[in-house]
Amino acid sequence: MDIAVTGSTGLIGSALVARLRADGHHVLRLVRPGAAGPDSTASDDTASDDPSSDDTAEWDPSTGTIDLGALEGLDGVVHLAGAGIADSRWTEQQKDRIMSSRRLGTTLLSTTLAALARPPAVLLSASAIGYYGDTGDRATDETGAAGDDFPARVCQVWEGCTAPAQDAGIPVAHLRTGIVLDAGGGALAKQLPFFRVGLGGRSGSGRQFQSWITLRDEIGAITFLLERAAAARGGDGTPVTGPVNLVAPEPVRNAEFASTLGRVLHRPTTIIPMIGPRVLYGRELADSLLLTSQRIVSGVLADAGYEFEDPVLEPALRAILDR
Repeated sequence: MDIAVTGSTGLIGSALVARLRADGHHVLRLVRPGAAGPDSTASDDTASDDPSSDDTAEWDPSTGTIDLGALEGLDGVVHLAGAGIADSRWTEQQKDRIMSSRRLGTTLLSTTLAALARPPAVLLSASAIGYYGDTGDRATDETGAAGDDFPARVCQVWEGCTAPAQDAGIPVAHLRTGIVLDAGGGALAKQLPFFRVGLGGRSGSGRQFQSWITLRDEIGAITFLLERAAAARGGDGTPVTGPVNLVAPEPVRNAEFASTLGRVLHRPTTIIPMIGPRVLYGRELADSLLLTSQRIVSGVLADAGYEFEDPVLEPALRAILDR
């Protein structure tokens, strides 16, 4: 397959590029003018292992420019780029940066794909389970209603900006990703130093649900969706479209996550006072990250036939940490 990727230097993007190359596919990375490497994603800046091995095409959402010809005839586009939602406290300026990066980039890409003579077989556009807001103890699949907090509003705008591609008949899937677990980046990498010295633990009551997915299942699910769309273009089945919750089958409460990670690391766990995160990140961001309960499940992936490599938390953490 010929696949274009935005945000190809982040935790997810770099792993996806490596997997696609290993599987024999060709990757076109969309990069900003003058950039030494591809765009960063919403979560990380980690570079892929050999960026020179792939082709690049320029795009610049801030000016609305993109290499139109490079996108003709692709088998799929994976759009991951966007400002990190947890990079710094949510000032009004930072909130605008988060929202604008998603609106401008997704709109530019979507309208460009809609204008192609040979559009891709699918657009997989990043989103997040933040779409649902706080779901409490209620198990919520892709039919769940949107929330009304800042992350939910971001996700709604983000997904809405793919409308030009959808209106042009391009199959579009919104990748509503949960907490991606990997030792090399993301939330787990930030937690590990504290847990390794016995200072990690639950946040607040610990009863809030966390919906998680390992990095290898995140990449596995994305490649599964790409392959499904390519097969559909060849007349075999139909592509998966609409919202797709990229989460493992078993969400866990925050206290269970903390105790499981402590057990895997053979370290005690404690209670994390919220005063520290609130001082560091501001109350709104800290509470959104640590106290929001999201019991999200994925009906779409299960119905499509995707088989998780890491469906259960403790074996997943042991595999990630080689324990």
